[in-house]
Amino acid sequence: MAARPNHRTKPTTTFLGRTLSSTVATALSALLLVAVLAGAVIRPFGLPEATVAVPAAALVMATGAISLDHARAEAELLGPVVGFLAAVLVLAKLCDDEGLFRACGAWLARTSKGRPQRLLAANFLLASVITAVLSLDATVVLLTPVVFATVARLGARPGPHVYACAHLSNTASLLLPVSNLTNLLAFTASGLSFTRFALLMGPAWAVAIAAEYLVFRRFFAAELTEPSDPDGGSRKAAEHDPVDMPVFALVTVACTLAGFVVTSAVGIEPAWAALAGALVLAGRALARGRTTPLAVVRATSLPFLAFVLALGIVVRAVVDNGLSDALGHLVPDSSGLLALFGIAVLAAVLANLINNLPAVLVLLPLAATAGPGPILAVLLGVNIGPNLTYAGSLATLLWRRIVHQHDHSVDLGEFTRLGLLTVPATLIPAVVALWLSLRVFGI
Repeated sequence: MAARPNHRTKPTTTFLGRTLSSTVATALSALLLVAVLAGAVIRPFGLPEATVAVPAAALVMATGAISLDHARAEAELLGPVVGFLAAVLVLAKLCDDEGLFRACGAWLARTSKGRPQRLLAANFLLASVITAVLSLDATVVLLTPVVFATVARLGARPGPHVYACAHLSNTASLLLPVSNLTNLLAFTASGLSFTRFALLMGPAWAVAIAAEYLVFRRFFAAELTEPSDPDGGSRKAAEHDPVDMPVFALVTVACTLAGFVVTSAVGIEPAWAALAGALVLAGRALARGRTTPLAVVRATSLPFLAFVLALGIVVRAVVDNGLSDALGHLVPDSSGLLALFGIAVLAAVLANLINNLPAVLVLLPLAATAGPGPILAVLLGVNIGPNLTYAGSLATLLWRRIVHQHDHSVDLGEFTRLGLLTVPATLIPAVVALWLSLRVFGI
């Protein structure tokens, strides 16, 4: 077994002619990480997350809390991930412009037949597929407003269906390397192929979603038994609204997914396949006058990309200055069932303390020494665990803002009670499913 990397080994650096002590570097990097996360949660004056993160990253480099070599290495690691994220954001936005999510709303209305329980099942299926294929951002940003509109037309109670978007943006992002930013980082560290990753995570993805659905059915039993739109007027209107299925967008997404498999097989970054899909849809939209070059650039969400890069550098500074040593002896170095469970629980707890993206950046180097199994267990924890608190993932924070924009209040107590039920109910069977997959496929 290879020795764990020592992330604290770094050149001695000076600031204003003075050597920065390890104690000061540790305190400074930890304080800046808290400030970056608080800025992402609060977003004072509506400013983007990068407003705090970029200066914080500059400060840890300027003071020597992180060496320039380590900062450069972190940027090189995150570069392809950020490029992929930009391409997927553009792809999802252009799919929305093509009418894909309007068609999804019409499908939800037709499938539900005015029954809240059927609507929840259809929403679980749709959100799970969209999260897995187009990433969790598409579910949060594009599907959530569609769900709000659909439940309003059907006269259903929005609670269970809107909460489903939040939970599935996390839980259903386990399947593919492209479903979540955390997945891309784990995929890079694991050394697995695209198809091998999906094969190993598929059973955990399926049982986690099934467990989540059962908890939702029981937790929201009262809301789901109330009839929707007793007079049937809006339901009938919704069922007969003609909405064309955007075939070109669907074919492009399917080809992009195939491209992920091909690029992985030949050793090319999946960002290139995502870029190809985005360029195809962008070229068509520009040629038809449905978008502008500026709109395409805005869809990449450049401030958020800068935030991801800056956050990675700040987290690396925290790791270099003691966090990896503190956590190193807590991370098991085997792929046994109890070891995988321990890693997943540790990852879930850390995600709720410091957010899931910093948590995965901290834990991946520690888990990587034991092979792909522990890396995937980290992924279970950082993807499922955030359903417990608002601050657990950036997706949940974004979801909360969208919900407030639709004048729907989210009760913190209800959110937490639901999370206390769903997180253990999904994490435990998901870990068992991963352990079985590793045994069956000989990893």
